[in-house]
Amino acid sequence: MRNVLLIASLALAAATGLAGCGSSAQPSSGGSTATPTNPCKADDFKVSGDFGSAPKVEIPACKPTDELIVKDLVQGTGEEVKTGTTATVNYQLTTFSDKKVLDSSFERGAPFDVENVGQAPVIDGWNEGIVGLKEKGRRLLIVPPAKGYGKGGQGIKPNETLVFVIDGVKVTPSA
Repeated sequence: MRNVLLIASLALAAATGLAGCGSSAQPSSGGSTATPTNPCKADDFKVSGDFGSAPKVEIPACKPTDELIVKDLVQGTGEEVKTGTTATVNYQLTTFSDKKVLDSSFERGAPFDVENVGQAPVIDGWNEGIVGLKEKGRRLLIVPPAKGYGKGGQGIKPNETLVFVIDGVKVTPSA
């Protein structure tokens, strides 16, 4: 009788231990905290609003890339920004990590002049990313930290990916 009780106890203990190792058929009630692994592509970002007005930007759940992403949202019809020209633009900056609008010349009602494009005292993402933008064109720029403000941040979270929507207002040839 002792052997039967011992065997029954061992069987029960083994069954209980194995039950704890199995997977639950119930879905987890907790939210996913996993970091996205799919790299972002230009088409993942959704931008609405007309040329000349402040855009609405939807930041996707994807992993920011280390590359500058450039996408024309509205093909312009005027002069094209070239290296050395002055580009008068309106822009909106949205930070990738918290999806907040950080700066907007649209809201200020004052366009911004980028003098000597390619060598201008702006972030590298702009010096590279606005070349080819035409007057009356709207462009999306996804700027990685290395072409933005990097580790220093300069008033922005360090290593932040920057999402710009830029409208080409006027292009002035170099003198």
